[in-house]
Amino acid sequence: MKLRATKIVATIGPASSTPEVLKRMIAAGVDVVRLNFSHGKAEDHVARAQMVRDAAAACGREVAIMADLQGPKIRVGKFSNGKIELVNGASFVLDANCEMGDQQRAGLDYKELPKDLKPGDVLLLNDGLIVLTVDRIAGSEIFTTVKIGGELSNNKGINKQGGGLSAPALTAKDMEDIKTAMALGADYIAVSFPKSATDMAMARQLATVAGEAQGRKPRMIAKIERAEAIPRLQEILDASDGIMVARGDLAVEVGNAAVPALQKRMIRMARASNKLAITATQMMESMIQNAVPTRAEVSDVANAVLDGTDAVMASAETAAGKYPVETVETMAAVCIEAEKADTPTLDADFLNATFTRIDQSIAYGALFTAHHLRARAIVALTESGSTTLWMSRHNIEMPIFAMTPNIATQRKIALFRNVHPIELKTAGMEREMVLAEAEKLLLANGLAKKDDMIVVTWGEPMGQTGGTNALKITKIGER
Repeated sequence: MKLRATKIVATIGPASSTPEVLKRMIAAGVDVVRLNFSHGKAEDHVARAQMVRDAAAACGREVAIMADLQGPKIRVGKFSNGKIELVNGASFVLDANCEMGDQQRAGLDYKELPKDLKPGDVLLLNDGLIVLTVDRIAGSEIFTTVKIGGELSNNKGINKQGGGLSAPALTAKDMEDIKTAMALGADYIAVSFPKSATDMAMARQLATVAGEAQGRKPRMIAKIERAEAIPRLQEILDASDGIMVARGDLAVEVGNAAVPALQKRMIRMARASNKLAITATQMMESMIQNAVPTRAEVSDVANAVLDGTDAVMASAETAAGKYPVETVETMAAVCIEAEKADTPTLDADFLNATFTRIDQSIAYGALFTAHHLRARAIVALTESGSTTLWMSRHNIEMPIFAMTPNIATQRKIALFRNVHPIELKTAGMEREMVLAEAEKLLLANGLAKKDDMIVVTWGEPMGQTGGTNALKITKIGER
């Protein structure tokens, strides 16, 4: 069995919303399924979530579900003919009071946009393909000159170069969608366009209240796609469980050239903060139409792996593309090849490390021991998954198997780099029985063989969250 450290997030949509395709995608390597709340109704997402659970069960796996909120995406309105063609040098008006656009003007879904702008500002439409320079503002109207023209169709997005739009991160729709996400059992909620820790704290509070009845606690992913988020990245990380390097809107606001270095910085900061990182947007864009990616796309995925990302994400490639299964297969193959070049840096990582908790010390001790003894694997008997999160922040040449009776923990761990969740029922079992059962699972799944050395961590008494306090070095079959 080929184990892959880097996880794959796949968006489902029209191209992948059948049980057959979904099962093939999960079998090909999908670890997390993204539900894009920018499209569809609440009942659509509930139905798709159930389809994901059923498909995963049929494949004998647990995958995580991530609900991705729409956020305050600022868009033009609709056009009477569906689209127009803007010509360089032409005048064009964005009008908050316009009901139906034409060749001279377009409506706005965000009515406050005129208040956020001043003459000289640059607006980027349709992911930066169209560029407008603001000449003047008069009431609800923004008078602009087309700097770079092109086709503009219904509901295309608007960004301000350099950021600075005042739209709140959470809209009324997002607040309702959070309730839907918690009701359908989402394992992660991705918050679009957060500008500060306050945005993430508000989303977490809403999700906590929404999930209280079912005993569900949300895990929050901050999508970094606003220029204002960059100087506040650490505080946003501290308020989140992870970040998404959302390179689409971010690139429009800060410029394409700035994004690669920002990606590396964000992933590095996330790992140092014991948080998760997802790299997203156009990773396999050409596979929307083609069965084979470009060489540049292959390099893009490989570089994200080498940067240390927890996951790479497919968007339209799997939601609306012609080759959703092939996209997942290709991403998985690229990740595996890139990981072969990933060099462990444990000794350097631990030079200045300080351990403040017993379970954290055990986690780092397991990494260090397994690395220097060249163990076959690390086995973490875990309730909450915290021990494996700490382990996953460091590169190590052997897999980490998280064995837990908790299905919610298995799904959460599905996003952790180099951590592979396995169900292990421990109810009513003594420690030695649990350890023996763990060895049987490794052997039965072809993950280890007799006489392989493994490093095992667990907590005593067993079954308590946050109680990892024991480490054992053993050979399979020794007992």
